[in-house]
Amino acid sequence: MAGEPSAYPGKHRRLVAAAVVAVVAITAVVLAVILAGAPRESDPGGGQQTDGQTSSAPQPSEPAASSPAASPSSGNQSTEPQPSDSPSPPPGTSGEPPAPAPVASGPTPPPETLPGPQPPPPVAPFPLALAGQDVEVVPGAGPSVALTFDAGANSAGLPSILQTLAGAGVRGTFFLTGSWAAANPAGVAAIVAGGHRVGNHSQTHPDFTGLPDAGIGDQVRAAEQAIVAAGADPRPLFRFPFGARDARTIAAVNNLGYVPVRWSVDTLGWKGTSGGVTAQQVADRALTALQPGEIVLMHIGSNPTDGSTLDADALPGMIERMRQAGYGFVTLDSLVAG
Repeated sequence: MAGEPSAYPGKHRRLVAAAVVAVVAITAVVLAVILAGAPRESDPGGGQQTDGQTSSAPQPSEPAASSPAASPSSGNQSTEPQPSDSPSPPPGTSGEPPAPAPVASGPTPPPETLPGPQPPPPVAPFPLALAGQDVEVVPGAGPSVALTFDAGANSAGLPSILQTLAGAGVRGTFFLTGSWAAANPAGVAAIVAGGHRVGNHSQTHPDFTGLPDAGIGDQVRAAEQAIVAAGADPRPLFRFPFGARDARTIAAVNNLGYVPVRWSVDTLGWKGTSGGVTAQQVADRALTALQPGEIVLMHIGSNPTDGSTLDADALPGMIERMRQAGYGFVTLDSLVAG
């Protein structure tokens, strides 16, 4: 038995050959499956890279709006926003707000922040052209005279003056100090009742050039309050005590709402007979200075030394002579009117 050939080597070779055939067959099947699933070059959705870019991106030469949608075989759908010229999706779709309603045609309403109509500015208390002046003549008055009377001492000549003015049908302007108005409320009432104009002559008759601006304000406001309390309104007429003024004091008075009024002529009746003045001289001074818009300065008080009231005494003849010269009479309201 030992010399017989073995049957096993031939059988072994057949088994190896069968195994090799099986491996080759399996490998072919696997390769076929792989190749069947691989993307084709002509498939735009296959994701094959060309020069570092995927074929799903728009080509540089093509506008984004004309890029085709992804191939269903790729399994990926584009999530990029629609181009601006693409039709808008219907309102109410998920994640997108509804399109705004169309704006109605018509005029554009004004912005809500615009302010409403503003009230007109307040009227100035006196014409701005008079600012910075201590007025000495009524401009544009024509052949008219303004008779003015200062009241700061006593009221000895007031009854005669008011009687003369009433009899001649003439109205004058009375500049009152606050202290005089407080001490003579009946006199203030009589002046107002006669239809005459009232002005401010300070509270205590000091020299304004020696006062600071605050002191000027105190004097003017105190006098205004006293005159108003007595039943008259002095605004906006003011006369400097002693006629003492400068640019600073005029500006201070303007800032308080007043226009200073000086005079064209001072009759000097306040000097009295003890000062060598007569009633005739008082009237002569006023007539000598006669001019359109003349402002005549007189006083209602008596001279403290001799007790004379020369202005009151000269007034009847003065009015008559001025009328004979063709002049009429105005109050200083004509100065600030308009």
